[in-house]
Amino acid sequence: MRLFIGVKPDPGFRAALADLQDRLRLAGITGRYLDPASLHMTLAFIGEWPEADAVPLPVPDCPVPIGLAPPGIFREAKVLWADVRPSDALGRLAGEARRLLDEAGMPFDRKAFYPHITLVRKPVVPEGLDLSGIRVPDARMLVRASCLFLSERGEAGMQYTVIRQSAQAPG
Repeated sequence: MRLFIGVKPDPGFRAALADLQDRLRLAGITGRYLDPASLHMTLAFIGEWPEADAVPLPVPDCPVPIGLAPPGIFREAKVLWADVRPSDALGRLAGEARRLLDEAGMPFDRKAFYPHITLVRKPVVPEGLDLSGIRVPDARMLVRASCLFLSERGEAGMQYTVIRQSAQAPG
């Protein structure tokens, strides 16, 4: 199974992400847009691992506020993403996910955590378009739990399914 630990956007945040995707389309950006139901923020990518039940999930020590910021592109990975405003609490949650995986002896991608949500794969941006000029919906949410996701290739691209959720943050 291909697994990762991440955050599932709440319905309001997901609607804002879908609105941002619509704004990107209207700006002339083409590519493979992710289904809004599949949007997520990865905290720690595990990859192939046979036992989903063995994967430890971090519990936020308090609800973690996140908000949207202007989109950007990882050219080497060929993805356009919505930036997520970083916070110390979000960094601690990602760090705890990685610490738990390390303690359990599980593999994970050790690249630095950069909070973002992939919106478009293989984007083609019109020449001269400045992504910072695209208005970002004012969206915020409180992360109260982490999720274990299963990543599977389907007919319409990658499908991401929540297998399990951590306990809720106190408060």
